[in-house]
Amino acid sequence: MSVHPHLVAIFGGAVSGAEAASQFTQRGIPCVVFEQNTLPYGKIEDGLPKWHDKLRDKEEERINQKLSHPLVHFVPNVHLGKDVDFEDVARNWGFSAVLLATGAWKDRPLGIEGVDAYVGKGLVYQNPFIYWFNHKHEPGYMGEQYEIKDDAIVIGGGLASLDVLKVLMIESVERALKARGIETDMFVLDRSIAKVLEEKKLTLVDLGIKGCTLYYRRRIKDMPLTPTSTDTQEQLAKAELVREKVLNNYASKYLFHVTPLHMPVDKIVENGRLVGLIMQETQIENGKAVPVPGSEKEVRSPMVISSIGSIPELIPGIPEKWGMYQVADEQVCRIKGYENVFAIGNAVTGRGNINESLKHGKDVSERILAEYIENPVGTLTQDAIAARESAASSTVDGLIPLVRMIDVSKYTELIRRVEELQKNRSYSGDFRAWVAKHLPVRLETLLGHAE
Repeated sequence: MSVHPHLVAIFGGAVSGAEAASQFTQRGIPCVVFEQNTLPYGKIEDGLPKWHDKLRDKEEERINQKLSHPLVHFVPNVHLGKDVDFEDVARNWGFSAVLLATGAWKDRPLGIEGVDAYVGKGLVYQNPFIYWFNHKHEPGYMGEQYEIKDDAIVIGGGLASLDVLKVLMIESVERALKARGIETDMFVLDRSIAKVLEEKKLTLVDLGIKGCTLYYRRRIKDMPLTPTSTDTQEQLAKAELVREKVLNNYASKYLFHVTPLHMPVDKIVENGRLVGLIMQETQIENGKAVPVPGSEKEVRSPMVISSIGSIPELIPGIPEKWGMYQVADEQVCRIKGYENVFAIGNAVTGRGNINESLKHGKDVSERILAEYIENPVGTLTQDAIAARESAASSTVDGLIPLVRMIDVSKYTELIRRVEELQKNRSYSGDFRAWVAKHLPVRLETLLGHAE
């Protein structure tokens, strides 16, 4: 076994984690990628709606290429904070650096006192809902089940909210058409529900469907539906036009309703179920949505879906601020209080865009390599290194410490520990074979749409 002076741990093998592994292995630095799931695809598999089948397959193959590198030691089904203790890994195992690419897959709470008591009783959160939609077709699926209700309301305003609205409308229309003896499927309806109904000479009214409604606390032109820059007034005006166009295009194709300038302030509960929300009108003042006094009204619905954003899982030992991991240095996203622990991707950005996660994983990894691993070892004198290590030990968050090099015995012990974890999870070390064995059944295959 060849021994390298560095061994890096990466928790999370999806977009940013796989990119980080690629950056390190390209420089000959071996990595251990701990993945909490069986497969490392994160929201590419579980959060990107399955009508994006070509994009999903393309992005998963990019991850496969990076994680099948011979310097990557992949360990599936290891949940940080449950299967292994974070502080123990960070302080005692001896990795040169630990990168947290754990993603943001937990829903931000809706923020109404006591409302979470009604999860599964009228209240649904976005992430488990989309997970169900993506996997419910799989033979033997044993996860959470949802019954789509007409006239549902969605609280949100971003692209993820539009995905939720599409799911509601696609499922409702497909079911209603099937009841009339008309067979269709998700891939057909994804192209445009409006066109499908037009071809069938039907309307939502004919099908007995009211349709779902999005409630957004700001204006349509404020919705975060595009990454367009808004640094100048001209750019802002252009972005606002694009946002309105995107929203109107979605609504016209998928036939849902939109009510802007409304925010939920209370719950409506009957017979132990959430049956709606008290909504209050808002107005924009100095760029903020401000409630309009006396404008509260009841909005009743058999199904309320909260889609107001995702946050990382909070793990004991990792400091957090406003639901996100707290970093002491935003350039390299070093976790506050730790010399050699860094965060990348959604866990610190809070944004789920694939390209943004990829870029963040690449940029931060390159900075870690330059500032913590390559330059200190290659360019500093021994006296400078000693001084830097001494200073770092006394004021971790005030200075950039030196990532530790590891000796042969520590490297060998770490690899032995990793191999033991792999063995306990029946992972042979062949990443491609593992993927082939565990990849879920695809809906397009069941429907005969596979190319």
